[in-house]
Formats: sequence, structure tokens, C-alpha cells
Amino acid sequence: MDLKEIQNLIKFVSNSGVAEVKLETGDIKITIRTTLEGNSPDITYVQQAPMQQPMAAVAPQVPLAVSTAAPVAAATDENSKYITIKSPMIGTFYRKPSPDKPMFVEVGSSINKGDVLCVVEAMKLFNEIEAEISGKIVKILVDDMSPVEFDQPLFLVDPS
Repeated sequence: MDLKEIQNLIKFVSNSGVAEVKLETGDIKITIRTTLEGNSPDITYVQQAPMQQPMAAVAPQVPLAVSTAAPVAAATDENSKYITIKSPMIGTFYRKPSPDKPMFVEVGSSINKGDVLCVVEAMKLFNEIEAEISGKIVKILVDDMSPVEFDQPLFLVDPS
């Protein structure tokens, strides 16, 4: 739908006396609202639906931030013996390298220094996050395909 068609649609709706019209075609959504008194101007919202992007090749590895400080306030004393592995960047957290591959790690998995734990996608680059310690995964704190913040806890690891 081009700009001329949208302008014609706005004129038609304002002349028809209809208060609101919603139109969805493919990846474009248009909402046109008018007032019956005609005191305020027409409001037009045009949104383009996000497109599904295929997963790209994995980018260079990024070192993992490991915190030995006190765990998150919501954690109990029971969790204080574990090391929290945090996200080194803002992005989208993925537990597997691609949709058809198995998870990198599960709860109970033994990990060694240098093992890939997850992928964080930032600006279309897929960064492998490696373990900087050896141990056992006790808890995975983030759901697959969830957005993560910088320094957000991702895993609890028992180093013993």
C-alpha cells in the first residue's frame, strides 16, 4: 500500500462519518480514528509487523563475566555457595546454536572452562558465551529466546 492509497483512505473515512477503521494487509496495519464532531484532526497509525529473521553464522566468542559477589537479592542463603554467570552484553539469549540442534547445557550438566554455555545475539551477531570456570550447572535463570540485559544472571554453577 503506497502513500496515495493511504491518503485516499483517510479522506474516505473522514467523509463517511465512521469513528474508527482498522485495516490489516500482509505486514501493514493501519488504524484511522476520527471524531464525529469534527473538532480534532484525523489520527493515522501505520505499523509494519516485524519479519522473522533466519539465524546467522556464529560470531567470534565473547568472554563470560563471572561474579563471585553476593547473589541476586531474591536468592536464598542456599544459593550463596554457587557462582553466578552473567551476560556480558545486551541481546537475545539462546540455549542452542540453531533451532534444530540440541541445547548447549542442561541443569546437571558438567562444564569445563572454555565450554560454550549459550549464545547471545546482539545486532544480528551471534556471540558464543564460554564458561570461565569448571563445575556443574545448578540452575538456568533465563528462558530460551528471551531478551537479556548486561550483567543479568544467566546460570548458577556449583564449582565443587
